[in-house]
Amino acid sequence: MRRGDWATRLDEIRRASPHGVVRVADLGAEGISGSAISQRCTPDGPWQRLLPGIVLMHNGRPTPHQRAAAALLYCGPDSLLTGRAALYEHGLGAGPPGDVHVLVPERRQRLSTRFVLVERTSRHPEPVHRNDFRCAPLARATLDAARRLRSLDAVRALVSEVVQRERVEPIALSRELEAGSRRGSALPRIVLEEVAANVHSAAEAQAREVAAESGLPDMQFNPSVHDADGRFIARPDGWFDDVALAWEIDSLNWHLRADDYAATVKRRARLQSHGIVVYSVIPRQLAEEPGHVLSELRAHYALAASRPRPDVHVRA
Repeated sequence: MRRGDWATRLDEIRRASPHGVVRVADLGAEGISGSAISQRCTPDGPWQRLLPGIVLMHNGRPTPHQRAAAALLYCGPDSLLTGRAALYEHGLGAGPPGDVHVLVPERRQRLSTRFVLVERTSRHPEPVHRNDFRCAPLARATLDAARRLRSLDAVRALVSEVVQRERVEPIALSRELEAGSRRGSALPRIVLEEVAANVHSAAEAQAREVAAESGLPDMQFNPSVHDADGRFIARPDGWFDDVALAWEIDSLNWHLRADDYAATVKRRARLQSHGIVVYSVIPRQLAEEPGHVLSELRAHYALAASRPRPDVHVRA
């Protein structure tokens, strides 16, 4: 192949290759020899081998999309992303995923390697296409990610983001949990029970634990509080109805945008304007000083009980 033809062919391959990722077999089919590929994939060459049989046509750090594209090429046409890799393509997750978690049908023999975590499954879902990638549906991807987490708070943060952003209904997550493997299901099961109790975040779950130890009447989570004329006031994070005490958990960590935090401040002002006692904490206090939070909660409850209860009500 003449040099001009070579350069033209490489340009065509780059344009046809998703994210600059291509199979060695496809390069060979285009007339590029194995020795030429090896030469270009040396440490000083312009390409690199990402996975067995998979080449990235540049030598820089691969992006999350390039890693995902390489993983799907490696695993075959019936593979799809799940777990954190799929959540990333769905626009969720705190940052780029680590290992790329891929589902393949149970019959396919493909081993995990390098950054690719291969899971053979008898419950191979229909793919959802995101950014030109085949992905597991969001409920499946969320539970596949949650099953591999070892921290209850990490599972809470994962599930609460998906639920708060209204991307998946909690009932869909519960159905997926029951349909899937029981391996790694203990922590997701705890979190989904908390979600069923209307707990929306890891911090609220910690608040639930503190409230349960307080000896106070049962606390409601995220109720709809209305005034005597039925007008909506607010939906506090926690609520002791017998004394009209609201418990607010204030942190940008658990509100997705600065605008959400501003709304929290306005909500607190509305609650107080109706005579409601408000106790505010930040998630770090719940995690690091639960004893102090418990003491303050009891003190605020006593304060609320010492004044006439305002004429406010919880509505379903």
